[in-house]
Amino acid sequence: MKIDVLTLFPDMFRGTLGESMIGRAQENQIIDIQITNIRDYAENKHKQVDDYPYGGGAGMVMQPQPIFSALEAIQAEHSRVIYMSPKGRTFNQNMAIELSEEKRLVFICGHYEGIDQRVIDSWVTDEISIGDYVLTGGELPAMVVIDAVARMIPGVLGQKQSFTDESFYGGLLEYPQYTRPSEFQGLCVPDVLLSGNHKKINEWRKEEALKATLNNRPDLFEKYILEKELDKYEKKVIDKLLNDNISK
Repeated sequence: MKIDVLTLFPDMFRGTLGESMIGRAQENQIIDIQITNIRDYAENKHKQVDDYPYGGGAGMVMQPQPIFSALEAIQAEHSRVIYMSPKGRTFNQNMAIELSEEKRLVFICGHYEGIDQRVIDSWVTDEISIGDYVLTGGELPAMVVIDAVARMIPGVLGQKQSFTDESFYGGLLEYPQYTRPSEFQGLCVPDVLLSGNHKKINEWRKEEALKATLNNRPDLFEKYILEKELDKYEKKVIDKLLNDNISK
């Protein structure tokens, strides 16, 4: 996959996206990430990229010309162009999976009070938000989306199992994880995980995932039991958890 990022602060990306799994994916040529400085395409003498909003109001707005020129320079036509915006659809795991199937993604990182609407109308295919809050710019949200999308691309994590068991992938939060030693400061790993009985381990993990989702994200729990085709064991566990909840 090719990923282009248009930003006023390219240095923010170089360290973050050059490390860990994303860095290795670039070294292995699974992902090609290119960073473009929007300011390089400003045509005015002082490389100004913002101006006062028409109609008045606080703050500044990023001008259309530098962004249009940058998009044209990287030939973003026919690409999935994403503008990170608090007005966008809230990002989730399903969107990460969907975007991971694209051949190319282009991210526009806004600043100040945002970007001129004509950029959105002419170029943007998706407006995406990472939550109901406002940040100083689109760089951090873009990194979040890139990280979540990249790890869905075959070869980035190495094993499909690495992400199919994770929170949100199957509709539930992830079960608790443990590693050596089996006892630490009097705290012990659950016996079932040391038993070698894979059937019992899988049942324990399913129950713990359901319990965590019910306690921490009841909205996801309700969606899961309404939309998924539950097996006999899941139904039994869900009935028990709901009854325990009622009796509290």
